[in-house]
Amino acid sequence: MVSACAYSGAYPTGYGVYTKNTEGLPEEMFDGPQASGFTHFQQSGTGAIRKYYNYVRVTPMVQSLDALGQAWPLRDEVAEAGYYAATLDTGIRCEITVGAKAAIHRYTFPEHRNARIVVDLSCGGLAIDHGRTVPLRAYAESIGNGRAQGTVVVEGVPLSVHVEVDSPGWRQMLWHDRRLIEGGTRLDFDRIRQTTLRPFGLLFMGPATAGRSVEVRIGFSLRGCEQARENLRRECGDGPPAFDTVRARTTDRWRDHVGRIEVEGGSPARRQVFATAMYHSLIKPCFADDESPFWPTSGPFAFDVCTMWDIYKTQLPLLAAICPDRAVDLLESLIRVCEEEGNFPIGYRMARGADRFFRQASALAHTALADAHALDLGDLDWNWALAHMDGDLRRMYGEDFYEHGVVHPISHTLDLAYAYHCTAAVARALNDNALADDLAARSHLWTNAFDPDTGLLWDSSFYEGGKWNYSFRLLHDMAGRIALAGGDKAFVAMLDSFFGYGAPAVAQPGQRPDPAEMAAGYALNRFQGLNNEPDMEAPWSYHYAGRPDRTAEVVHAALTWQFGTGPGGLPGNDDSGALSSWYVWASLGLFPIAGQNLFLVSAPAFAHATIHLRDREFVIETSGHRETPISSDGLSSVPPPQYVQSAWLNGKPLDVACLRASDVHAGGRLRLELGPEPSAWGHAIRPPSLSDPHRTGATP
Repeated sequence: MVSACAYSGAYPTGYGVYTKNTEGLPEEMFDGPQASGFTHFQQSGTGAIRKYYNYVRVTPMVQSLDALGQAWPLRDEVAEAGYYAATLDTGIRCEITVGAKAAIHRYTFPEHRNARIVVDLSCGGLAIDHGRTVPLRAYAESIGNGRAQGTVVVEGVPLSVHVEVDSPGWRQMLWHDRRLIEGGTRLDFDRIRQTTLRPFGLLFMGPATAGRSVEVRIGFSLRGCEQARENLRRECGDGPPAFDTVRARTTDRWRDHVGRIEVEGGSPARRQVFATAMYHSLIKPCFADDESPFWPTSGPFAFDVCTMWDIYKTQLPLLAAICPDRAVDLLESLIRVCEEEGNFPIGYRMARGADRFFRQASALAHTALADAHALDLGDLDWNWALAHMDGDLRRMYGEDFYEHGVVHPISHTLDLAYAYHCTAAVARALNDNALADDLAARSHLWTNAFDPDTGLLWDSSFYEGGKWNYSFRLLHDMAGRIALAGGDKAFVAMLDSFFGYGAPAVAQPGQRPDPAEMAAGYALNRFQGLNNEPDMEAPWSYHYAGRPDRTAEVVHAALTWQFGTGPGGLPGNDDSGALSSWYVWASLGLFPIAGQNLFLVSAPAFAHATIHLRDREFVIETSGHRETPISSDGLSSVPPPQYVQSAWLNGKPLDVACLRASDVHAGGRLRLELGPEPSAWGHAIRPPSLSDPHRTGATP
């Protein structure tokens, strides 16, 4: 539930150094990393969403309260899974670890007679224009002996805290508008507005001996202070110190999860990027089990589902493989949101009412639910799920699609046709054939999105991209899609143009690009990058036209040049782990086709890999593998890719460049023979399509 880190107030997510930016190079607000304290609910790799949390800022200080909000440079930073540490320019060493619903801080002060730990309950959002979150109501209470509690209602959500500070002999006080309230034990704010907000919170103050550490323990709940206190007790027990115990427990949990895919070979930099990608893939969504403030029942409650429009392609299939119980919990939570609030969310934050982001996409939960059913994950009530899947298809953009068979933005036509296909599969499996037939008929309406004269989508408005970016989406009928484009040769030529084969390099925009420069870039009709949601799957479209060798070339170049170690090691927006999940799958030589019980197969980046799936393993082994470095190894030229020459699944020849997801989940062994030149493997037999499920041979 808790994601704690240093807080600068800058973009992105509150830790960064930039002003808000959506196009071109970002402008820096600061020269380097700095912090005004440490917050507990941070996003992970999200772009320009409306709010960024960053609630409950804790600041260790040796200055007076008037200096609250000042930022100090960070040095000696350490970042590990479940642990963050840095030294402020004031000489205070700061460490944070987290449990499921708690955060433990440890501050080591220099000698000072009035050291302070300040808890700011009014903090929220980013310190950029229109970036702040203002509490609606709040209360804070000092309950003595280093204990305090409070509740802040932010965006309609009651976030409660229980705070314990291990500081014998220190004073504790409330403060408001940077002024101490001597003798006061409670603050109440029944109505707060932008114009009336003045910072408020808790303060603990006393003498510090050089090298002495003070531990701060905070429990969180969305259901009141008492539950926040109980959440802290479950993490820490009844007595201090708790930091090392909680850190060790959290480290063990992360080691277990990150270790659920093991790779062998590769340079140290490549292995580091892979492990980091695994970590990023597992940070979000946040789960707050039994904590929903919107319905009273127990059970999973997931928030930070901020980028459903790309996590459904890569991250959710990864969770289904290595954390299946949590994947099912997420789906149950989304069904509950649909039941309580009226529709499946496309994005869902810790806020009253879903930020549904409907411009981006429609009906994406259907895809993940179809995957879960095909893989027999968990014990969801599938009749309950199907009722909501069917009902949701006719909400928002779905209403126009139902009535007219096409809707703009035109990409939503593809979303909805695909969701009808996925829902039909679940209905068929549940023996509701009448419903399945009706849904399946509407799934064919994807053709209404395409201009038969160009083989591309009709002109429309598009979110983050143009019609070329969205035209290479992996549909349920790729055979029909390629035929509509004029056949294999024409489709491959379009893809080659999109990826810039034989074309000069594209100049990248600088800071504050003007609209004409951006329009000229879009007019090139080129691949924008893996951080762009529709482009993530485009390299794999070649598979359906019998050219898995082209997929291998594009993916190899991306793995080599677009990812590295250190700051800037991602080629843009991680979108809550979606991009990192793409990296994990691509490094394994696999790509999930969400909603179709299917993986495409390509050349992996490691000689050997093992996916741990509950009580079984899926092993990917190679012969003829050649180790290649990545950009972080100081490359000056592109090492050539490798190509699959032949493949075997569980000892039997695999002539098609795909396998069922259920085969992966069942455990087994995929053996790939690799070589330096393209081969005929995967050319004649194609992955299945709706209009040609046993597709063989090349189309004209």
